[in-house]
Amino acid sequence: MVLALLLCGAALLLVTAGLFAFAVRRRLIQRSGGTFDCNLRWALPETDAAAAKGKGWAYGIARYNGDQIEWFRVFSYAPRPRRTLARDGIEVLHRRLPEGEEELALLSDAVVLACSLHGTRVELAMSEDALTGFLAWLEAAPPGQRVNVA
Repeated sequence: MVLALLLCGAALLLVTAGLFAFAVRRRLIQRSGGTFDCNLRWALPETDAAAAKGKGWAYGIARYNGDQIEWFRVFSYAPRPRRTLARDGIEVLHRRLPEGEEELALLSDAVVLACSLHGTRVELAMSEDALTGFLAWLEAAPPGQRVNVA
């Protein structure tokens, strides 16, 4: 009986420590400012885009860092960004509202932004306010950088 209580207590302590680590990591990412909630779908094939609706989305936090955006998975302990998007490589193709199963996979107020990053098709889903900030950040590129904002 004592061993069972000890094991339950240890399991509860591990779960609590894991949740605390998630909270601390998110706070450290947001500490420098310029962050927003952003779902990401990477390397979507253009030929089969209709069949992939609602699949492949990962929930994360994006952070502005100079001329790049660092994207972190929410459910990860990694201190480094999972993806880095350079401003000079992002080309906005179009924007749309979530369709079908995407409405369940994304946040309720999300807008999907289809982009090309050095030839790789990337989709970002963010709130309308975050989208306005993202497009303003793209357009505010230093002189001489090619920026294509749809």
